[in-house]
Amino acid sequence: MARALIVIDIQNDYFEGGVLPLHQAETVEAGIVAAIGKARSAGDRVILVQHVSPAKQGLFATGSTGAEIRPAIRAAAGDAPVVVKQVADAFQDTDLSDHLADIDEVLICGMMTQNCVVFTAMSRDADPYAPRVIGELCTAPSEIVHKVALSALTSKGKVCGTADAWS
Repeated sequence: MARALIVIDIQNDYFEGGVLPLHQAETVEAGIVAAIGKARSAGDRVILVQHVSPAKQGLFATGSTGAEIRPAIRAAAGDAPVVVKQVADAFQDTDLSDHLADIDEVLICGMMTQNCVVFTAMSRDADPYAPRVIGELCTAPSEIVHKVALSALTSKGKVCGTADAWS
């Protein structure tokens, strides 16, 4: 079975000093760096997703430092493609599906659980890839928002743990 790890929006604006720092962002980032290593060792494809706003200022403003993908993620992902999006669903109006040719399953992680992660996992365009979200590799503005979003995804059978993903 061919698989891909989709890493959503691990960008500077979600960390301390950014426009919208998230709950335990650094911990989640470290976990994702490790997961990228596991994915690459397993022969899984890695795809980075970057949200870019057309606005000149604010969250993910075009050309801003805040919109940049975190250096540790870039380094771990090597030459992985970057899909640029402007809405929550990473499939909508992007070339993400083009990067998933011959893929049977996608694992999803990233920021924000209740928004971009949920919308990507629940996208009709994700259905052919049996999407699963790695719960501990996601975060939101608060722990409760993260947990509520994961609960909703769990009810649809779309959440797994890191241990389950690469067992």
